[in-house]
Amino acid sequence: MNGKPEILFLAHRIPYPPDKGDKIRSWRLLQHLTQTYAVHLACFVDEPDDFSHAEFLRSVCASATLIALNPTAAKAKSVSGFFNREPLSIAYYRSKKMQQAVDALRARPLVAEVVFSSTMAQYIEKPLPGRKRIVDFCDADSEKWLQYAQDATAPLRSIFAREGRLLAGAETDIANWTDASFAITPAEAGLFNRRRGLDNQVAWWSNGVNTDYFAPAVEFDELPAPADVVFVGAMDYRANVEAATYFAKAVWPQIVKAAPDGRFAIVGANPVRQIRALGGKNQISITGRVDDVRPWLGQAKIVVAPLRVARGIQNKVLEAMAMARPVVATTAAATGLGVTPGEDILIADKADIMTQEILSLLGDSDKRHRLGVAARRMVSAHYRWSDQLKRFDTALGAGAYSSSSMESSEKLASSA
Repeated sequence: MNGKPEILFLAHRIPYPPDKGDKIRSWRLLQHLTQTYAVHLACFVDEPDDFSHAEFLRSVCASATLIALNPTAAKAKSVSGFFNREPLSIAYYRSKKMQQAVDALRARPLVAEVVFSSTMAQYIEKPLPGRKRIVDFCDADSEKWLQYAQDATAPLRSIFAREGRLLAGAETDIANWTDASFAITPAEAGLFNRRRGLDNQVAWWSNGVNTDYFAPAVEFDELPAPADVVFVGAMDYRANVEAATYFAKAVWPQIVKAAPDGRFAIVGANPVRQIRALGGKNQISITGRVDDVRPWLGQAKIVVAPLRVARGIQNKVLEAMAMARPVVATTAAATGLGVTPGEDILIADKADIMTQEILSLLGDSDKRHRLGVAARRMVSAHYRWSDQLKRFDTALGAGAYSSSSMESSEKLASSA
């Protein structure tokens, strides 16, 4: 292992390519850890095409175990949670094959075990001596389900509320047996830390953005047909689907009425039927998966983030701001960001207000420029990945593992 101390890294979804919010965070953390440790990765793969990245992951990790997860079969399996009085999310990710793979990896002389997502903590719940267990919750997923319950109708309302309650209890239990755990923002950590029964406080480290990669001066050989307004996100994710649909039906018709030549693009992989149905109406285009979102962002006059349910930090907002695009977002989409409304972002929670803000920007190029410049300045100053990951290093004790401690870990692992 080139003399590096060994660690285990578990993720509920393959961290590469980093083309979704959670994968961006898990990839950055994994990539960072490989600089100091020999990382043994074990993760699920829910999109068959992602197996094409196995060789790359094995080139950067000491080993990479990729296990297929069939979403349809996993949903059926999650029903067992009703009978076991456990969160359906945890049952969804339960796998004998994964448990066997993790058990084999835990027999190695590991100095630490790192878990990304509460749903994967089940695989290392049994402690082993001589190693830290660290969980990156990222978001308080339980709160997302409780938010969904507020807007849902029966019987989904009761199912979502049940999931929120039980998952909150599971998150508290996990935080209590870990050596350290993290959320994505101080506000998100506060949701955990205010819960009854929590003994170990949840810390936080924020997402970042590569401002060299997401830069307004980047040039591209090929450019898509430009759109005035762009929304970016995985278009099979419930919160994104609801946001895009809401915007297309409640906001965009008003904008087209005032600006008949306006064009709106929904950019993101796996658009569900509800999203595909929007294409071709009112000059709305649906792109599906794109290899690079930057050409779409770079040509947009405005980027919108009209999410009504959101947790943690929205990478789509950080990336747009890094490219000096003016962003119009809901309060939910901007929560967790150190933004100043009216200065580096515009906030609008009602359809008529969002319409007014967008029309104002479409008619004022100087205002768009000022807002975009301020946005890039803010993310460049506060959202560097290296600065954020220092918080994780402190908890892990990066660089603190001497040869003697590694020998001790080897002995403990062999006797476990």
